Parts: sequence; structure tokens; C-alpha cells
Amino acid sequence: MGLGNLFKLEKLRIEAFKDAERKSPADPPSMEVMFNPASYKRKYEVAFSAPQAIGSAGKPAGYSFSPPGDLAFQFVFDGTGVAYSGVEHAARALRGESVKKQIVRFEKLCLKVNGDSHQPNFLRISWGDHLKFDARLRSLDITYKLFEEGGDPLRAEIDASFVDDRTAETIALDADKKSPDLTHIRMVKSGDTLPLLCKEIYGSSAYYLRVAADNGLDDFRRLIPGQTLRFAPLKSGQRATKT
Repeated sequence: MGLGNLFKLEKLRIEAFKDAERKSPADPPSMEVMFNPASYKRKYEVAFSAPQAIGSAGKPAGYSFSPPGDLAFQFVFDGTGVAYSGVEHAARALRGESVKKQIVRFEKLCLKVNGDSHQPNFLRISWGDHLKFDARLRSLDITYKLFEEGGDPLRAEIDASFVDDRTAETIALDADKKSPDLTHIRMVKSGDTLPLLCKEIYGSSAYYLRVAADNGLDDFRRLIPGQTLRFAPLKSGQRATKT
């Protein structure tokens, strides 16, 4: 293995899609940052139920829900040629994409409304093996630093904030909540049967026909490993005797 493969520099990459499932690439489909961020920030919150009124008996805070997390980082668009070195420095800088064009491409990727979906693109941000984040752009601040004599920018600092935009199915799989009064998403594994899954989730196998109908299954006996099934929540009065 050569040194080039051993020490390959992974660039932070942003991919854009027209759909929430991230199967239909947008135009432009992706871009890599010129310089990787020096750091990035992940933010998480936990929402609790309203506190007790003044003078009433206290009780522990009750968990309500976890809102989507955020990802924020800063990177640079540069048109000075500082990214290049050696005798081809000037020629490469002249051939490179201007800062103005880089920003237009980034805004089209993340910010502008897509003509097909009538909303900004759905994004996937990745950096090597340690960061993969399905997101939408929350905010964008652009600070211009250097300028040509004619006023065109030579450098711009981008402060971007993105909100977590996983699909409902992915969130449910990650949360893995067990209560039968919540929606459940299950990915079928080898050996799974619908009655057994209903028994696990609802405490009773009696709901397998309803689940089959909800998921449009022609034959509940033939589950395919890898397919995703949705189990609708039960109201307390619906719970059957365990069978």
C-alpha cells in the first residue's frame, strides 16, 4: 500500500437529494469543502413536561420528547490560490472556481428551493467514518474577508447550522421504545413471524391481521428479511388478553 492511500485526506462532503428518503440526487448532487473544519458542534436537547405550579407538591420532571439535534461547523471558500503550492500556483488559482461561484453552488445545494419538490434539498453530511448526518440547512452566515480591486470576494467564511432530518422510520428504530401505545417500526429478521412480532410489541399475537392490513401484506406468513413493518399504537382499551 502506497503512502498516498495510507494517508488519504478525507474531505467533509455534502450530498443533496430531492426526496426525504435520499434516493433521488439533486442538481448539483454534492460538493466537498476546500478546507476541512477545525471543529464541529453537535447539540442535543431533552424536553420535559411543564413544572409544577408554585405552592403545589413537587414531583420529578417528566420526560416529554427529544427534539431534533443540530450540527454546526465553519469552513472557508478561498479564491486566493493559498490552497495550491509550487510553480503552478498562479495558473491553478486562475483556473479555479471563483468564491462567488462556489457560494452560488453551495446555496443552490443547501438553501435554494428545489423546483421539483418546492422546498430546499434534503442533505446528507459525511466526513470519513465518524460523521454521517441526514439534515436540512437551518441557518447560514457568510462573512466576506478579502476582495479583488473590482470588489469580487476572494475569501468567505461560512457558518452553517443543520437540523437532524432522519425519517420517522429511522427515528423509531433508533429510539426502540417498547410501550404498545406508541408507533413501532421493525425491520424483519430471518425467522420473524407476524404473530410473534405482535406478541413482542403488543403483548398479544391477536393483532397480526390488523398489522398485515396496515402494511398491505398479501400473505402475512411470508415476511421478507430486511423489509420494514409499521405497528400502529394501541389505546389502553384495545389491549387484548395475552395469547
